[in-house]
Amino acid sequence: MRWGLAGASTIAAEHMIGAFRVCGGEIAWVMSASADHAADYAAKHWINRSGTDLDALLSAPDVDAVYISSTNEKHLPQAMAAIAAGKHVLCEKPLAMNSVDARSMVAAAAAKGVVFATNHHLRNAGSHMAIRELIAQGTIGDVLSVRVHHAVHLPPHLQGWRIKDKAAGGGVIADITVHDADTVRFHLDEDPVEVVAMATSSGMGEGVEDSCMSIWSMPSGAQVFAHESFTHAYAGSGIEVHGTKGSVFGRGVMTQRPVGTVELVTVDGRTDVPFSAHNLYEQAVKRFMDAVSGNGRPAADGSDGVKSLAIAEAVKAAAETGARTAVRYAS
Repeated sequence: MRWGLAGASTIAAEHMIGAFRVCGGEIAWVMSASADHAADYAAKHWINRSGTDLDALLSAPDVDAVYISSTNEKHLPQAMAAIAAGKHVLCEKPLAMNSVDARSMVAAAAAKGVVFATNHHLRNAGSHMAIRELIAQGTIGDVLSVRVHHAVHLPPHLQGWRIKDKAAGGGVIADITVHDADTVRFHLDEDPVEVVAMATSSGMGEGVEDSCMSIWSMPSGAQVFAHESFTHAYAGSGIEVHGTKGSVFGRGVMTQRPVGTVELVTVDGRTDVPFSAHNLYEQAVKRFMDAVSGNGRPAADGSDGVKSLAIAEAVKAAAETGARTAVRYAS
């Protein structure tokens, strides 16, 4: 598969370019708002062509699929243009600035007959696959509650627009809560009904929230507590799922790398749960390429991206209004 990169981004440099190549793909194009940045990026990553013109990228016959990792406000126009050009699309989260726009992207891709996926990486982790399997097998019984702690310290090279540009989609809710929403959906196989939340700026955010806590109610009656932050240097991360027959603890697993531990606790004691240490992004790319070939679906498709964004929207609204807020999955 031959890829065009819409966005000369850090995530592409650190994770996606390598994943594309490991999976047999080629990088044909990279575009950025800055011609100089695009050219430097292309030279550093051995990409033949670069520029600022999306139309040029999309008209190239040697581009089969587009990976979008630009700032959030650019996702909609770039994805819609790529879909119109008949390109398959793998888009970073959140898919768009709002779920209405995200749904329009999914509908356009379906109408055009191209694969459209969301790059939700956590569901590709061996640790999370192991946790999901324990839940699905009934090992911990009926799920009573979930606790997600995803409060980290955003490193300086990733701060920029994420901590101060509301128009670009900055803030911890759009950046991390949306990931946690997808991860909880992946584990429980159900969608939150309503949420309550509080958000604040705790030292890093400039005009956007950098920390958020929320509680979600699920159709099954389970409750979810989620804590996201850009400012917690020493908190660690993880997910706990508590059921009627046991609990599972994923420690250090809310990350882009195949690390951490998974522990099962039941009446029989504590058990370390083994899991695959495969690369999360290579798994996502492989699933995407298989879907393009007609074999299965992407790890997270467009509908998954719409739902995670709808949950994040509800958390944002609940934090702003102080009111219990229903999650709206349809317009």
